[in-house]
Amino acid sequence: MADQSNSERPKRERWQPKPETLAALKVSGNPINGLGETAQRRPSPFFWHPPDQHPYAELQIVARQNMSKCPGYEAAFAPARNHPELIPIADVRREGTPEELTAAARDFALAHEADDFGSTPMDPLYVFEGYSIDEPWVIVLALAHNYERLKQVPSNETNGIGIADVGDQYSRGTRSSFALANWIRSQGYNARAFPGPSGNALLLIPPAVASGLGELGKHGSMISRHFGAGVRLAGVTTDMPLVSTAPDHFGGDEFCATCQICTKECPPGAISEQKQMVRGVERWYVDFDKCIPYFAENAGCAICIARCPWTRPDVRPKLLSTMTRRLGETTREG
Repeated sequence: MADQSNSERPKRERWQPKPETLAALKVSGNPINGLGETAQRRPSPFFWHPPDQHPYAELQIVARQNMSKCPGYEAAFAPARNHPELIPIADVRREGTPEELTAAARDFALAHEADDFGSTPMDPLYVFEGYSIDEPWVIVLALAHNYERLKQVPSNETNGIGIADVGDQYSRGTRSSFALANWIRSQGYNARAFPGPSGNALLLIPPAVASGLGELGKHGSMISRHFGAGVRLAGVTTDMPLVSTAPDHFGGDEFCATCQICTKECPPGAISEQKQMVRGVERWYVDFDKCIPYFAENAGCAICIARCPWTRPDVRPKLLSTMTRRLGETTREG
């Protein structure tokens, strides 16, 4: 079941980057991301990591300059970049079973700006090359977009509503993840916060999917059953004993296999219609070399997640109902 008004819309006219943008790309990012690799490995630092860790410093500058021209950009993103201090770890540890501690952490997170909570054991594949994380547990927080604001992307020098909402959610992610990390530290356990938008040690989507926050979509973003693709993520790593929250398979992956909306809507044509092998896993993949130049020139993007049928509040309940029925029929047939 697809959103008919969108599915019948013709392909967006294909966009072409400026020659100077292509010159700043320098080298293809797809091999760096592991496209075509059959063996599993940790991810390499990418576009939003510090510029000395990848060859895209010039494109970073172009992207930041263009985004800074959008009204509301600076105010929205400033809190995301002003990280609070982590408090000392308390000398006395809170007692409780892993189930009790997980429930307490979840309650705290949901009371401090997070919209959803997931926890899963740390996997070395969640950590970028060149970084280390010693904590054995990952908590991922979901921060939902305001759909009415998000759908006004891409932004420009006169309308910055869409990108301002992106900044607002990253800022909520910073506040909520640091609040949770400090709460855990006040309980006598170690914890560190990993919000966006800049890259750090922790890759967020894989543990988010593993912990039940959603499924990977064709557009390379996570799809939540509650918020669709209109969601940002923040992470907390900790040695507090927790329990895993189960993965949530609600039909997002199956729906993406036949839906063509994001592939039609993507201006540079970066979204593939089929899954590809990436670092030893067959999954949805977005072409870096097509996506990032558009992102840099156009003050960000988010078109794919805004147009995704799952993100539309009026469409999502119908999709969930339809896919639940289809998955049930497949299970019975199997």
